[in-house]
Amino acid sequence: MLARFPSVSDRQHGNSRCSIPHFRSRRARVARSLFRNGLIRIYYACGKSTMTTTLNEQTALITGAGSAAGIGFAIARRLHAMCGHVAITSTTDRIHTRARELDATRNPVLSYVADLTNETEAQRLVESLLERTGRIDILVNNAGMSQTGKPTQGRTLQESTYAEWQNQIAITLHTAFLMTRAVLPHMSKQKYGRIVNVTSVTGPLVSNPGSAAYGAAKGAMDGMMRAVALETALDGITINGVAPGWIETASSSEVERIAGRHTPLGRAGTPNEVAAAVSFLASPEASYITGQVLVVDGGNILQENKAT
Repeated sequence: MLARFPSVSDRQHGNSRCSIPHFRSRRARVARSLFRNGLIRIYYACGKSTMTTTLNEQTALITGAGSAAGIGFAIARRLHAMCGHVAITSTTDRIHTRARELDATRNPVLSYVADLTNETEAQRLVESLLERTGRIDILVNNAGMSQTGKPTQGRTLQESTYAEWQNQIAITLHTAFLMTRAVLPHMSKQKYGRIVNVTSVTGPLVSNPGSAAYGAAKGAMDGMMRAVALETALDGITINGVAPGWIETASSSEVERIAGRHTPLGRAGTPNEVAAAVSFLASPEASYITGQVLVVDGGNILQENKAT
């Protein structure tokens, strides 16, 4: 038996204002007895006992969901099955096709075309979604690496132009910064929020020639995440990252597919496997996890010799 109240301040920090409410019914007295014996956990917000919203009442916003075979759309599919409202965004009109593919007959899917490297557009997107749904509970920062109409070059640092460096930092890092900053005031006000960054093993843990800007951006995302985790923890907000390794998508090259076959599991991962990790960190059950990165790479970073 599990009774669940807000995990925002589960009698945290010895706050004497947080107390067990008066149980009147026989069932409630049993629950109180179980609680006192450590068999169930009940979470209380200080001063009141309002329950957190369940996932089917929540609104999730996923960026970078334009590709039908990509990680962002896989995350959108999974959260659409769990949440009351899902909003997806990309830089082109194909995002509206993705929305129609998500069985909008059950839970309407909101789709937005926006350039999230633009501060005004990022802020306008969040404001528009709040007007439509009244809340944003989950933000998944998946946009990054490349942007339709803005090709990225995998050149070495020495060969890279400053404009190419700036473009990659803007697409991968600035989008996450602008979206996170835009949703935080609302999440802080409602005393609840889940932010999940789709980061990478490339940069924070490993690298490849030609990945200097991308790796720098992903490493910076992790640093930003840890600072935000400390700044927002008392507002009931958690922020975490999921770091994929070799994941086979429509944009995977043959070299990347071969590399995926040399992981300990003998294959590349799938977008759905990344989405499963994201959906857990976006759930109320992940209430005591913040500022952490979950690696989804089939154990690849564990092995020194990847050729066998």
